[in-house]
Amino acid sequence: MDEPGVRTWLQQTAWPLAGVEPGGPTGDLAPLKDLLEDVRLVGLGEATHGTREFFQLKHRLLEYLVTELGYDVLAMEASESAAPAVDAYVRGGPGDAATVVSDLGFWTWRTEEVVAMVEWMRSCNEGRPAGQQVGFAGVDPQKCSASLARVRDHLAEHAPERLELFDSGIAAEVDAGPGAKPDPTRMLVRETEALVGYLDQHEAPADVLAAARRLVRAAEVVCTAREHKDPAKTTFAVRDWLMADAVSDVAGDNGKVVLWAHNGHLAASRQTAGLWPLGKHLRDRYGSAYYAVALLCGSGAFRARRMLPGPWPGAMDGPVISNKLDRGGFNSLEGQLAAANPGDHFLDLRAAANAPVEVKKWLEEPQMFRSFGAYVQRWTYRYQFAPTHLTEEYDALAYVATTSPSRPLPDRVA
Repeated sequence: MDEPGVRTWLQQTAWPLAGVEPGGPTGDLAPLKDLLEDVRLVGLGEATHGTREFFQLKHRLLEYLVTELGYDVLAMEASESAAPAVDAYVRGGPGDAATVVSDLGFWTWRTEEVVAMVEWMRSCNEGRPAGQQVGFAGVDPQKCSASLARVRDHLAEHAPERLELFDSGIAAEVDAGPGAKPDPTRMLVRETEALVGYLDQHEAPADVLAAARRLVRAAEVVCTAREHKDPAKTTFAVRDWLMADAVSDVAGDNGKVVLWAHNGHLAASRQTAGLWPLGKHLRDRYGSAYYAVALLCGSGAFRARRMLPGPWPGAMDGPVISNKLDRGGFNSLEGQLAAANPGDHFLDLRAAANAPVEVKKWLEEPQMFRSFGAYVQRWTYRYQFAPTHLTEEYDALAYVATTSPSRPLPDRVA
């Protein structure tokens, strides 16, 4: 960052966060009231899937958005099929938080931090009428075993003659994972759609129909290839528009949604033609009523699985371990943010509309920042950065100076 005016703008525009831990005073979050006045969907991202401080800050922001601004559902990049059990729990239903969180299907969420958030949601709902409670939804079509089980139970009781075909067909393939069974004819999708039609015709309960419709989305992801000359026809693109559809279903006509996902999914734009992220679909549907916040971090460590660099990454099911990070260097976005504001802070990028010319020029240039998912490349991950056009992709940044590994649940519930 060569221009001193850019650093001055960052210093003057960002405001400090009092901390990341939930449950404390919220005076530092008060500017969000004006920023989100006309916003219905707030996306809360993360640069890694294994940073404790990201999860804590999102919990803290969720508390504020629910109690002060009337947001009524948390939609998470987690199993759409397993989420109803979490929703039932936070509304006072049976079970325990550790179990329903573990059943979401991804190691990334099996943490003390996510459990603490779910327990807060339950305590927040206690004594409230159903229409004033905060709900929980999953938006990822992967990991659909809960939907399979619900549909199978219904068939076993009401249409046992269809069980053998169901078990050998849909049930045997639909939970295989993204791109596992590429099929241009989309036979599995058509079979799941036919199942929905059958259940609807025979007046199946609403929760059974909902489970069957989740199987249709899961089938779309399974049948779509990982590679295609048209990026829009890859399983990665399909998964994101399906997640966008799930978010829209949750939002309905008047809902106010907090969306938890990786920074890459929440981006409201992307340079790759056709490979639209979830956030791009939401921007097209909701315009400025969608507000995407990317969470970035400085030095410390985070949890992720490691894989070998190159075209042969090796086994993808290795142990989840701690991976160290430094601040990122002066030329990285994280380094520039830290140089201007060393502590935790929040930066509203929509304020750039009134920024000096030199700031707008800087924002138009691609900035390099970290973007890690559930995996990192062994040895080289510390030197890997992704480009971002900030004001095209995000509406705000939240910077956390120190990152520490998320805390996994004990083995008995993991």
